[in-house]
Amino acid sequence: MLTFWQDVVIVILILLCSVLFKMVIDRLWTREHRRTHNDLIGWQLSILGTTYAVIVGFMLYAVWNNFGLAEVNADTEANSLVNVYRLADGLPATQRDELKQAAREYANVVVDKDWPVMAQGYTGKLPSRDVDQKMWQILMTVKAASGTELTAEDHALYELSSVAEHRRLRQLQSVSRLPGVLWFVLIVGGALSIMSSCMFGSESSWLHSLQVFAFSLLVALALIAIADIDRPYQGSVHVADTPFRRAQGNMQ
Repeated sequence: MLTFWQDVVIVILILLCSVLFKMVIDRLWTREHRRTHNDLIGWQLSILGTTYAVIVGFMLYAVWNNFGLAEVNADTEANSLVNVYRLADGLPATQRDELKQAAREYANVVVDKDWPVMAQGYTGKLPSRDVDQKMWQILMTVKAASGTELTAEDHALYELSSVAEHRRLRQLQSVSRLPGVLWFVLIVGGALSIMSSCMFGSESSWLHSLQVFAFSLLVALALIAIADIDRPYQGSVHVADTPFRRAQGNMQ
């Protein structure tokens, strides 16, 4: 889990390492000598840069797609919870009041407990699970005496099943990560691409340094974006608990 300032520090470190590497290359292998190999270095940089750009683009798309799915999943879970609350009006008085109270408790637990523990990378049982089981127990005690109560119970069971399903998916999304081998490819590919750009022989050292700086900044920002979005419920960029706060308002 990276905070905003940790992201800034990592970007600065990558930029410093890139500039320092170029300064070392300039001292050990002069620009005049490198210029004679520009055709080979340029070909190498073109192949590496293109390949790395495709990899980074695919990774960004993958993690952003997962982030969007996590937002939709949280919203769907909250909507199903509100539906359970509203369907409770069709149940017998005892179960109606108990189910409404449990639905409000579920939303409170998700906001006050689930989100904080998911932000810490918690991999155990989410606190809202106990409240979910409580709602199941309430619905199982319903003795429908009319068609309206039977229909309300049936629909409430369906919506509660949806709540449980999306809660489990939310827990899975909160701990899912890009495999280590993919991070190895991203980091090594970025390092090789930056190093290749530093070896290019340019007549203007200042202009070359500016190009290396800009390229390194782009690589650093791409890696930071992937790292932050890869953790939908952690870090400076995360799925907000807004759907459940809206649900709290709807169940007042």
